[in-house]
Amino acid sequence: MATLSSPLRVCRGILKELRALHGPSYKESLAYGYVMDQFRKNKVTGERYCRAQQEAHHASQTYLCLLASTRNHLALHNLYHGKGERSPEEVASLVGLRLPTQPGGKGWEK
Repeated sequence: MATLSSPLRVCRGILKELRALHGPSYKESLAYGYVMDQFRKNKVTGERYCRAQQEAHHASQTYLCLLASTRNHLALHNLYHGKGERSPEEVASLVGLRLPTQPGGKGWEK
């Protein structure tokens, strides 16, 4: 099983994703208040070590993975989503190819 990173790092990661989603006014969002409340409520003290804290940490790391994956998915979707009919040159450049410059040419002549 993969080791869990520190709770502070996970909290900062979640806040970074919220900032990317909501912009500079992310501190006014309900999600920000909920995340901060949950991290404060599940803070580890010297006298307490329980399974519920580990479960909360695992859930927060899973939520961070969900937020980051969703952001990456949307970026890829916007990049490669169909935009209607494309020209042959644009389609060829999308997959890393070039079209021949002369009819019957091999493509590398200038």
